[in-house]
Amino acid sequence: MGADSQSTVRPVARRCLVSGRVQGVYYRASAQQRARAAGIAGHARNLEDGRVEVLAYGDERLVLEFIDWLWVGPSAAKVTQVIVEVIELHPELRPVDFMTA
Repeated sequence: MGADSQSTVRPVARRCLVSGRVQGVYYRASAQQRARAAGIAGHARNLEDGRVEVLAYGDERLVLEFIDWLWVGPSAAKVTQVIVEVIELHPELRPVDFMTA
C-alpha cells in the first residue's frame, strides 16, 4: 500500500455561537457527552447574552458532524442559529478534553 491509501487526520478548530433556547435545557452537558463520544475536545459555556459558545477541536469530519448536531441539541432546546468561525489554535492552547463552564 502506498502513502495515498493512508488517511491523515488533520485536526481543525471551530468556534460556534449557538442561539435560541439553549440555556437551562441541558445543552452544554449534552454537547459535552456528544463531543466526548466523538473524540472532540473543546468547551461549551453560557454567554451573558443567552447564547452558548462551543469550541470544537478534532478531526474535521467529526467536528462537522458535531456542528450538525449543535443545530439539534437536546430535546428541550430550540436552536435558531449556529454561527461557525474557523479558528487557528496555537499548540499550547489546544484542548485535550471537552469541558463545560
